[in-house]
Amino acid sequence: MHHPDFLSDATNSEVAEPQAHPERFENPGLPPHKERLSDLDDKAAKRVELQVVGLLVLSMVAAIAGIVGYFMFNPSEGASAVRYSTLSIGAGLGLAMLLIGVAAVHWAKALMNDAEMVEERHPIPSDDKTKEEAAQLLSEVTADARIERRPLLKGALASALLLAPLPFAVPLIGNLSSDWNISKFRHTAWANRPAGAQGRRLARDPEDEPIRAADVTIGSVFHVIPHELGKLPGEEHFMEEKAKAVVLLVRIDPSELIEEEDRKDWSYDGIVAYSKICTHVGCPVALYEQQTRHLLCPCHQSTFDMRDGAKVVFGPAKRALPQLPITVDDEGYLIATSDFHEPVGPSYWERLK
Repeated sequence: MHHPDFLSDATNSEVAEPQAHPERFENPGLPPHKERLSDLDDKAAKRVELQVVGLLVLSMVAAIAGIVGYFMFNPSEGASAVRYSTLSIGAGLGLAMLLIGVAAVHWAKALMNDAEMVEERHPIPSDDKTKEEAAQLLSEVTADARIERRPLLKGALASALLLAPLPFAVPLIGNLSSDWNISKFRHTAWANRPAGAQGRRLARDPEDEPIRAADVTIGSVFHVIPHELGKLPGEEHFMEEKAKAVVLLVRIDPSELIEEEDRKDWSYDGIVAYSKICTHVGCPVALYEQQTRHLLCPCHQSTFDMRDGAKVVFGPAKRALPQLPITVDDEGYLIATSDFHEPVGPSYWERLK
């Protein structure tokens, strides 16, 4: 079925000529500036100033509270005290910085000049006249901040900025004091042994049962602590000593072990013992993959090869896990012949390697 009229209209219609684009659009300019209440009313501006000062004062209070909390909880009282001390210093620092940021935003939105300014682009480098104009503009911007006319606001800002970093700096200063005994990281309870003993016995954690070499089968895994930990001199802080001395013990087919010449006597018939403290950030390394003989850190997936000196095969850790030299005593129990030969755990400034 045909529609002659429609075809005729389509045939006779003319295609409109495209309109040429203008070379330049007219600048519409800036919209009219709207004055804020603080621009029109000095009392409103004063209220905003006091609000900003209040936020800065709260920032100072938070910083001081963080420092007080840090010293209020004595780390020697146990893990919970360490946790609360760290929480206090972190919360104080974070809140102090947050309040300074909120105060700065409120100040900028309500007190600083918010009139939009337009400056035409100019060639680079600028000539002397332009540089003078830029310097003048910076002076005007400084004046627009209105800080010179508000000494209370200026003093509160300076005080808050000085106090806010203290929750971060105080622990660093404390770590450099005479109370910070860095040698604690170099030695563990494995260095202690009962009088007349051949070495410190390895015991199951947490049962504290000594381990016989004959009970350790190939592929088995034992979580180990020093036997009778906390009962020898120098081991009064049980949890601290345990945190440094925890060990993972496994037995591997001796033919699979790759041992350096000076460490061949550090294992016993395929039984090897390594620190459980990851050398990355100190997480407990306790996931043993029996098929690959790999030890995995659950925090950041650092992986250590138990067949080859617990060297790093994957992940962010950079150093192998420290190995505990072991053997058996006259009764067949596994014992540590010495302490670790290097500090356990993550790196710190004073360690040599």
